[in-house]
Amino acid sequence: MPADAETSNRTTQTVRDAVKAAERRLEAAGCDTPRLDADLLLADALGCDRAALYREPERTLGADELAGFEALLRRREAREPVAYITGRKAFRHIELHIDARVLVPRPETELLVEVGLELRQGARVVDVGTGSGVVALALKHERPDLEITGVDFDHDALSVARENAERLRLDVTFRHGDLLEGTAREFDAVLANLPYIDPDELPDLYPELRAEPRTAVVADEHGLALIRRLVGQLDGTPLVGLEAGRGQSDPVREILKAAGFSSVETRIDLYGIERVIIGRRD
Repeated sequence: MPADAETSNRTTQTVRDAVKAAERRLEAAGCDTPRLDADLLLADALGCDRAALYREPERTLGADELAGFEALLRRREAREPVAYITGRKAFRHIELHIDARVLVPRPETELLVEVGLELRQGARVVDVGTGSGVVALALKHERPDLEITGVDFDHDALSVARENAERLRLDVTFRHGDLLEGTAREFDAVLANLPYIDPDELPDLYPELRAEPRTAVVADEHGLALIRRLVGQLDGTPLVGLEAGRGQSDPVREILKAAGFSSVETRIDLYGIERVIIGRRD
């Protein structure tokens, strides 16, 4: 039986067998985490959490359940991000609603949140390029004392962020703006996960990234254009934390030093990449 017919052509199948078959298909499709993806998609199709799959591995799935699972699997085989398929993405201690209007949150962005967690009581923070609101909302959830504003130039992304804030009942202000232009007040810290991929590199990267909003992914000047513009707007800001890509930490450090940040440090993600660059003023 062809692999792509493995789930759809069987009228009954156990949870365990369905996951195993899906894992093989997703591995063949080039997905990095085929077992996790299979679990998440089957749980979504069944309307349960992953834990339920492990509690009842011998549960028999009906034809309608298998058909629903098959539809989700085909989308994932086409390398659509899992978060777009399920509409959800867990991040730290919150779950965000996600769709194709926004970038899918990634684990390395937790480093930006950790920078915010170190701020003094009641600090004023702006999350630039907030997208789904991931950094702003995760930080507010863990540090409700902070005064947090999320900014994005994309109205669709702001709609997603505001919906997430309302659903999570987190008091974060979201506003439309091009980086910090038009911001009339001072902040104690600026955190930003801006687009940082060189447009010429995008075709060589994994397919899921190409499915995400281009304006949330790529930037000119070898990926540094928006970072350079933002740093140029940080007159007097005591602290900035910037997420960057592989090989960009050195130029970002130089940008920060040239802008008057006397202390610059980097934080490394789980892949060994210098992912977040932090600038401080004395």
